[in-house]
Amino acid sequence: MRVVTTAQPLDVQPTPLALLLLGREADPKSERGVECPGDLPSPSDPDLVERARAAKEKLGDKVFVLGHHYQRDEVIQFADVTGDSFKLARDAAARPEAEYIVFCGVHFMAESADILTSDDQKVVLPDLAAGCSMADMATAEQVAECWDVLTEAGIAEQVVPVSYMNSSADIKAFTGKHGGTICTSSNAKKALEWAFELGEKVLFLPDQHLGRNTAVRDLGMSLEDCVLYNPHKPNGGLTAEELRNAKMILWRGHCSVHGRFSVDSVNDVRERIPGVRVLVHPECKHEVVAAADEVGSTEYIIKALDAAPAGSKWAIGTELNLVRRLANAHPDKEIAFLDKTVCFCSTMNRIDLPHLVWTLESLAEGNLVNRIEVDRETEQFAKLALERMLALP
Repeated sequence: MRVVTTAQPLDVQPTPLALLLLGREADPKSERGVECPGDLPSPSDPDLVERARAAKEKLGDKVFVLGHHYQRDEVIQFADVTGDSFKLARDAAARPEAEYIVFCGVHFMAESADILTSDDQKVVLPDLAAGCSMADMATAEQVAECWDVLTEAGIAEQVVPVSYMNSSADIKAFTGKHGGTICTSSNAKKALEWAFELGEKVLFLPDQHLGRNTAVRDLGMSLEDCVLYNPHKPNGGLTAEELRNAKMILWRGHCSVHGRFSVDSVNDVRERIPGVRVLVHPECKHEVVAAADEVGSTEYIIKALDAAPAGSKWAIGTELNLVRRLANAHPDKEIAFLDKTVCFCSTMNRIDLPHLVWTLESLAEGNLVNRIEVDRETEQFAKLALERMLALP
C-alpha cells in the first residue's frame, strides 16, 4: 500500500494505512465494498448522538440494533442487546416484529443473522468493509480443494468438518453439506466430541488455535495428533501419510487480535502486577493458553470478572474495547490488558458513530442500505450445520 510522506515534519498527513485502521478510508481492491450511497456525517458533528437517538426513535420497533462485545462504546450505547456473534444472531431471530436488523459487528456475523432470521427481516451492516481477517482466511474454493486433497489421500470418508462460528456463510454451507457442525468458543469441546463419535478425524476451520487448544487442553490429545493445513501450499503442505496419521487437521487461520498475545506478554504482566490472574480467550496461541491461569470465551470472561472478588487482579487477553468496558464496570477490581500494545479489532472499529447514524437515518427515510443477503442454497446448508450445533447436548 502506498504511504504518503512529507518533507515538512510539522505538517505530517495521516497515511492511507492509518486512515484505513481508523475506519476513515478504504482499500477498494481488497474490501467487499465501502462506498455509501450518501455522504457520511462528519465524526466531529456534535449532534451525532442526538441524530442517532432521533432516527432510532423514529424507527421504533421496526429496528433492532445488535452490538458485538468488541464494538466501540459510542456504538454500543445504541445497541438493544450486546453479546457474541451467535447470541446476537439468535436474539435477532427472536424478534420477528423487527423489520430491520442493524448488526454492529462484522460481515460473517450479519450473514449468520440473515440465515437465522425470517425472509421478512432485512439484515443491515453499517459498513460493508467491516470484515473478519480470520473468516477471510478460508475461501470456498480453498476448502473445496482441501477436500479433494483429503479424498486423494483416501481419508475424506473418515473426516467430519467442524467450523468455527467465525467463518463465512460459504464455509458454514460446506460444513453442513459434508455432515459437519458449527461451534462457538463456548461449545467447541462438545462439537469435537460429537464429531469424533461420527468419524476418526476432524477438519477444523478456520481458526487453528481454537481447534488445537480444544483438542489438546479439553480432549487430552497431543500436539502430534494435530497437523496444520496451509491452503497456500500444494496439498496443504502435508503428505498423505501425515494426513492419515492425524486426528485434527487444522486450517491455517487465526485471529489477528488474539494472535498478537505472547508468552512474553504473560511473563511481563506477572512481573508488573504481583498476584495477577491471567485470563485469555481460546483463540490465543497454544503456548499462551498453557501459560494462562484461566481460558474461556468472551461470555466466560465477562462472567468470571462479574463473579471475581473485590480487590482481585486480572490481566485479560482479548479485544481492547471489551477489556476497557470491563475495567470501567468493575472499579473494585484491577483489570489490565494483557499486552502493552494497543490491540483493537480494526475491522470491528470500522463500525463507528457516523456509519451508524447514516444507517439509521437512511432506514428512517425509507432507504434500505447495506443489506446482507445469503443465497438460498448457501443458507440451506449453512442452516443445517447451525441446527446440528443447536442439537448438541
